[in-house]
Amino acid sequence: MMKEYVKTKEEYSDCILFYRLGDFYEMFFDDALTASKELEITLTGKNCGLEERAPMCGVPYHAVESYLDRLVSKGYKVAICEQMEDPKLAKGLVKRDVVRIVTPGTNLDVQALEESKNNYLMCVAYFTGKTGLSIADVTTGDYYVTEVEDAKKLLDEINKYHPSEIICNDAFLMSGVDIEDLRNRLHITVYSLDPHYFDEDLCRKCLQKHFHVSSLIGLGLEEFANGLIAAGGLMQYLYDTQKTSLAHFTHIDPYLTNKYMLLDSSTRRNLELTETLREKQKRGSLLWVLDKTKTAMGARMMRSWIEQPLISSQLINHRLNAVEALVRQTMVRGDLTEELHYIADLERLMTRTVYGSATPKEIYTMAQTCERLPELRAQAESCSCPELTALAEQIDLLDDVKTAILAAIDPEAPSALKDGGVIAKGYHPEVDELRSIRDNTKGVLAQLETRLRQETGIPKLKIGYNHVFGYYIEVSNSYKSMVPETYIRKQTLTSGERYITQELKELESKILGAHERLIALEHRLFSELLETIGGQLDRIQRTANAVAELDVLAALAQVAAENNYCRPVVDDSDELTITEGRHPVVEQMLKGSLFVPNDTKLNCTTDRCLIITGPNMAGKSTYMRQNALIALMAQIGSFVPASSCHVGVVDAIFTRIGASDDLAAGQSTFMVEMTEVAEILKNATPKSLVVLDEIGRGTSTFDGMSIARAVVEHISDPAKGLGCKTLFATHYHELNDLEGAIE
Repeated sequence: MMKEYVKTKEEYSDCILFYRLGDFYEMFFDDALTASKELEITLTGKNCGLEERAPMCGVPYHAVESYLDRLVSKGYKVAICEQMEDPKLAKGLVKRDVVRIVTPGTNLDVQALEESKNNYLMCVAYFTGKTGLSIADVTTGDYYVTEVEDAKKLLDEINKYHPSEIICNDAFLMSGVDIEDLRNRLHITVYSLDPHYFDEDLCRKCLQKHFHVSSLIGLGLEEFANGLIAAGGLMQYLYDTQKTSLAHFTHIDPYLTNKYMLLDSSTRRNLELTETLREKQKRGSLLWVLDKTKTAMGARMMRSWIEQPLISSQLINHRLNAVEALVRQTMVRGDLTEELHYIADLERLMTRTVYGSATPKEIYTMAQTCERLPELRAQAESCSCPELTALAEQIDLLDDVKTAILAAIDPEAPSALKDGGVIAKGYHPEVDELRSIRDNTKGVLAQLETRLRQETGIPKLKIGYNHVFGYYIEVSNSYKSMVPETYIRKQTLTSGERYITQELKELESKILGAHERLIALEHRLFSELLETIGGQLDRIQRTANAVAELDVLAALAQVAAENNYCRPVVDDSDELTITEGRHPVVEQMLKGSLFVPNDTKLNCTTDRCLIITGPNMAGKSTYMRQNALIALMAQIGSFVPASSCHVGVVDAIFTRIGASDDLAAGQSTFMVEMTEVAEILKNATPKSLVVLDEIGRGTSTFDGMSIARAVVEHISDPAKGLGCKTLFATHYHELNDLEGAIE
């Protein structure tokens, strides 16, 4: 057995090997030393033919998920080596094989994952020129691909998705990107893969085989030469680690990074979109204000919308139309929200179904969700809104799935399949028979005994049991002459004879093996049901996506109604006009206190730049962030905190707010400030919104003022530079003179 262990370990040398032995997963040698320390479990030893006992530790198989999560969360890979045959039936060594490799980006345990957040795995194929990126969530089947031109945009994408694991080619490790910062500050596990994962031909063939296509043109990947390599490398990695068909990855979404508003990592932090700058908490962020979703799927989509605002006015207004319809129809919105309360996480549940790891209780929950879909769809259609009606049409009622589950699964089904009681009464006759035998052995034997007495006319015929030859029929000597010829004598007693019959032996076999056979039969029937449900993957995924979007729209409508938001006018002009605007987060944090609203008027012609002056704590930063957040909210399709608002679509928001240094990287406060400003000047366009706070503070007064003035002139003067919309806060009141100097 240890030879087989060593052979398997050599094949998976970069993993901690969980080796199944009976009711435990055992670890040996270095794996045992590492696991015992990380999991705080007892380290023992095992004699295995060496001079010294091999270090060994183990965890119970029924509690393995919690131990897996602890190791994976610390960045370890874990290979699960299972027994592939019944030890009772095996001849010689029990055959074992690795059935799955668990990594931070491929963890499926719902207890360990945050339900409102995707668990992304990212593949980086770094090349000179364009870098290919592919991002996938194994728990939901989301699968994206894109390309970026430089390291800065690569980091922006990493900050947008915040993957738990990055797999990459060796070139990425030498690209100049701070890998240790990704590992230590962002807590991302980074692994480099062997070169064959990034072979273009292998990647192309892998994707063609998975999606059953002869050409990648239909998938939209032909324009993404390096993105194709990243997507193929990621898919090969998933096949190698998951060892399943990955059938829940039904499509891939190629996108250009300019499809969405550009938000660099600095802007995401400064605007506190999904977490606060200091405490890293959801409370106090824009997500905290807007996320009134009722489903886990909706919560993940809400986060995605905030992270990726649209830049198409048509798509934005499509969302706004739906939100407006739900704002106006309070009763419908309330009923819709109530129905959403009962919707399970269909995306992650379908992944577990395809993997065969869904529990009976989870599958029954899916049926309960299906029961809610007709009412949910009817509520969406009743709004008489074309956008909501189109969304409702994507909700499949899944009657066949619901019927199959309710027929097969007992309403009181346990969480674990091994506990039995999974299959509903009346679904399968053999299950009912075995269950009756198991639960009513005495009654079955009594019925047989009564029948045999009647058939033979022997009034004192008895059925008994011993461990030597099992169940028997006992007849006293005075009635021996009445025993049928079909009875087989097994034992002679002083007072009578003991017999067996073919019927009794068959019943004995059923009684003694009823529980084991019942569990095995229920397992088979449940597996067949999972396959049936898995066959409807496309329909269920499409329904899950529609329900999630409906949930997000209802949440945005709820927030708008509760907080007195208005619908923004969104078009392709260069206007940013806000009347009585309020900071969406500060307003909620100061509940009960009055937030004084402010007006803003910006465009790319007569009102390009606002110079904002005033003492410390006067609210300059709040005002600037407020305007940036209102523009961003409008472009995700949300109503905004203002009495009226006109937003011409901006392609990017850049912010430079606050003083900070990066001493570990050898950068002072001034150097950090200048680097960020340089990036803004390099990447901003005339359609961007730029928010700058106190440029030039980290140096002498006159040098700082010169820098600040030069930046303002470059950004706001179309003749010299960009001419984009700019909010510029400063203590240099001398900059007010620019009002007459720049036309």
